Amino acid sequence: MGFELNSGQRRAMVMLSGRGKHIFLRGGSRSGKTIVLLRAMIIRALKASGTRHGVFRQTYAAARATLMNESFPNVMRMCFPQVPYEILKHDSIVRFPNGSSVLFGGLDSRERTEKILGHEFATIYINEASQVSYESRNMLLTRLAQKSSLDLKEYIDANPPGTGHWLYLLFEKLIDPVEKGLVQSPTLYQTMTLNPVENRCNIPESYFDQLESLPERERRRFLLGEYSSQDAEMLWSVESIVRAEAGDARSIRRQMRYVVVAVDPSGVSGPRDMNSDEVGIIVVAVDFENKFHVLEDVSRRDTPAGWAQVVMRAVTRWSANAVVAEKNFGGAMVESNLRGAGISVPIKLVSASKGKAIRAEPVAAAYERKQVVHHNVFHELEDQMMNFSCSGYLGSGSPDRVDALVWGLTELLRLGASGNAVNWASSPLSFER
Repeated sequence: MGFELNSGQRRAMVMLSGRGKHIFLRGGSRSGKTIVLLRAMIIRALKASGTRHGVFRQTYAAARATLMNESFPNVMRMCFPQVPYEILKHDSIVRFPNGSSVLFGGLDSRERTEKILGHEFATIYINEASQVSYESRNMLLTRLAQKSSLDLKEYIDANPPGTGHWLYLLFEKLIDPVEKGLVQSPTLYQTMTLNPVENRCNIPESYFDQLESLPERERRRFLLGEYSSQDAEMLWSVESIVRAEAGDARSIRRQMRYVVVAVDPSGVSGPRDMNSDEVGIIVVAVDFENKFHVLEDVSRRDTPAGWAQVVMRAVTRWSANAVVAEKNFGGAMVESNLRGAGISVPIKLVSASKGKAIRAEPVAAAYERKQVVHHNVFHELEDQMMNFSCSGYLGSGSPDRVDALVWGLTELLRLGASGNAVNWASSPLSFER
């Protein structure tokens, strides 16, 4: 028996076959958005010989593992079982007998971006676009330029982000996120919702129980496919995050003037203690040009001895100059726990005397000035960042990772890393190696 689209997917295919050029499928988790868009793109590739098509995610690793190695073969097996194809793994390209091809790419390094800029495509598909910046999306649009018998198409999917995200402004309000004016040719922008209830025949009932049990904000996003309300101004946006490619710790460390491992402890008793928050453990640094860097996120649930060892390994791996730890949860026991793990660099205990949002505002301002670089896509950390508003944290649980990030970058800001003349060798946190 051949593969059959559900009712929502059939509606989406009708929209995809229309005259819209920029098409956004938004909706809840496991609603079939990826299948629809990959299927539509493959139909275009098979219809027009020699055409090129690109599928992109924020990270190259996710594009290969999730899309090229998993989703694409599944769609071919279900929808096009008689069509042969070849996967060129080294180049992350799929090739069809008619000469058409599909490139799977990431947006997380200059080298990969330059590779994308060397191609022209008839279709561009951005998967999980809530993690992609508007700047990166616009760069891809410059490659939507292959001349063929096909109309040029941009496909996008995502779980709906907050109403401050460029996806909401562009597709729901038809407003240019940068210029703030109405987009040109608004009829070329189309969007619709696909939710998991329409894909119920392919999803275990227990998964719906999981979605129903989520906090209300997440339930409405992942089950009902609704945008998150942002009545208060959000402290961070996708566009405020500058990225660099993840690399070897030793080579990155040579570019850094000062490295801090920041810790936000919790009352967690061990890895299986799901009733407690994680221990936020974030490695941050400042380079010789006074730019800040987020190097690693090793936050986790663990025993006190376990997370202290994780901090110790981070100190060793990055040749850290100091540890900054919040003392509100455990006081002097926090330092004792860290010393017990063998940490010999200076440890500074900090106290949460102000509200989370007030503490976070100077750090968020540094992001807005493009003074902070992420050396990876830190999904959990960045998700917490996107849920921070001026009125407080809007997500579920505690923003443990962001708290650690704020403690670390606040200390670097306090020491004058953002352009002030500071003698780092004599700073209160220095440790001569």
